Amino acid sequence: MTNIEAKGPLMIIGGAEEKDGKMQILREFARLAGGTDARIVVLTAATCEPEEVGRTYTKVFERLGVADIKIVDTRVRDNADLPNGVESIQQATGIFFSGGDQSKIIERIKGTKLDEAIRDRHEQGVVVGGTSAGAAMMPEIMIVGGDSESAPRLDLVDLGEGMGFLPGVIIDQHFAQRGRLGRLLSALISQPASLGFGIDENTALIVRGTECLVIGEGTITVVDESQSTHNNAAQALQDEQLALFDAKLHILAAGYGFNLATRQPISPQGLALNNLALVS
Repeated sequence: MTNIEAKGPLMIIGGAEEKDGKMQILREFARLAGGTDARIVVLTAATCEPEEVGRTYTKVFERLGVADIKIVDTRVRDNADLPNGVESIQQATGIFFSGGDQSKIIERIKGTKLDEAIRDRHEQGVVVGGTSAGAAMMPEIMIVGGDSESAPRLDLVDLGEGMGFLPGVIIDQHFAQRGRLGRLLSALISQPASLGFGIDENTALIVRGTECLVIGEGTITVVDESQSTHNNAAQALQDEQLALFDAKLHILAAGYGFNLATRQPISPQGLALNNLALVS
């Protein structure tokens, strides 16, 4: 068993979510935030183009019928202590982190009054979502960067402090598109988290309590090394390849789920049987 548990829903998106056409993922975020009555705040701390990103998400959510959309731009840390941004979060029913550079989210928001307001609203049940960098920052320990399409090595991945919305896991994004299995395995071997989620583009993991649901067009790769019997991290040098025995691997397509407490995948039939469908 594990104590991994979100408060309000989390929507963790692997990046490059569809912003025209059906827009399934952002449509579900808007629905979780209250539908046409939603009050959505988009946080652009991660991006170097906050105005453009803000306009893009404003247009998307307006198209879905959301009238109340605010952009909170914290391009310097002091902005995250300003009353206007904090008040916007306090009134929000949905909080969304854009993509970009996940380290900027930590530098510009973590430990500020804005951060405190976000955590308070999430504790009260408000949905928190993030795409790409906004997905990577969800755990306590996040992947900051590293090589893709390589075998696991200690020097393959850079780790840093995350926001901690979903503790006890590691998340990587743009997963299949950038060949990041080796990077995720390297992260899992080199730090204490024993559950990893690799999320493809235009794919999202929705978390409510200890239950998860996959939506979107790709898959989510789950690596569970909690019962692995061996790795050579203690003996390997930084540039040497890592070995790992008896880790579990699950591939979850849209409609499948995962239980964070039991560490078990759930079929669509199992979700329906246990009334665990998390979105309409």
